[in-house]
Amino acid sequence: MPQANSPSAITVYKTSWCAFCHAEMEWLDKLNVPYVAKDIEEDKAAYDELMSKNGGSFSGVPVTDVAGDMILGFDRPRLQDAINRHEIAAV
Repeated sequence: MPQANSPSAITVYKTSWCAFCHAEMEWLDKLNVPYVAKDIEEDKAAYDELMSKNGGSFSGVPVTDVAGDMILGFDRPRLQDAINRHEIAAV
């Protein structure tokens, strides 16, 4: 799993108990796509960062920032499209 301080075009905002968050990160791992995972319950700065990116609105997790495209939920087609559009390469 990528480290929280590694540079990446993808940030997954998650919680420890969210099954969809874990499923999304496993999917990204399987694709070898680099990402940074930030737990919004354990890390106040991560929560504040997410709130600033989505205008203070919270609808659930995961929320994934793919190079500026904010995607709510584990939406594989939208995530794959954003990864492709932003030409984020597997490592």
